[in-house]
Amino acid sequence: MKDNHRSGPLDTSALHLLHRAGQCAEVLFTNETAKVDLTPRQYAVLVCVGQNPDVSQTGLVEQTGVDRSTLADVVRRLVKKGLLQRKRTKRDARMYAVRLTAKGQNILSGVKPVASKVDQRILSVLRSDQRGGFIDALGEIVKAMSRTAAAHGRAAAG
Repeated sequence: MKDNHRSGPLDTSALHLLHRAGQCAEVLFTNETAKVDLTPRQYAVLVCVGQNPDVSQTGLVEQTGVDRSTLADVVRRLVKKGLLQRKRTKRDARMYAVRLTAKGQNILSGVKPVASKVDQRILSVLRSDQRGGFIDALGEIVKAMSRTAAAHGRAAAG
């Protein structure tokens, strides 16, 4: 018989379990990348910028799900570390375009295999036939909840 170790309401709360899983994943990532001093959010921003050179910070908000003020702080820190450069766009002087520096590209190239290793370690606790479904389910949750959050944001602004 399978022992689920469920003892209370938090053990059946999707909110709580997703939060705890995120904490565990962040600790794994942080431990693996300690030498480069990179957070999972910073890594996500570097990946997005690497895939979309000269992306706007607004584009990064949309792609990463990181809120505007936090994203601005993350970008500022990555610029200070020499991993990103940002410049005002010609189309809109209020908007920044962001791109990787050579150092940022090197760091990203070195961290990608580490992030993949962290992903594999996280997924290793599941049976191999569960892993794809788990990723798909997380993707569906993010997609649906992002649409809901955006709709609420538009309603609150209107």
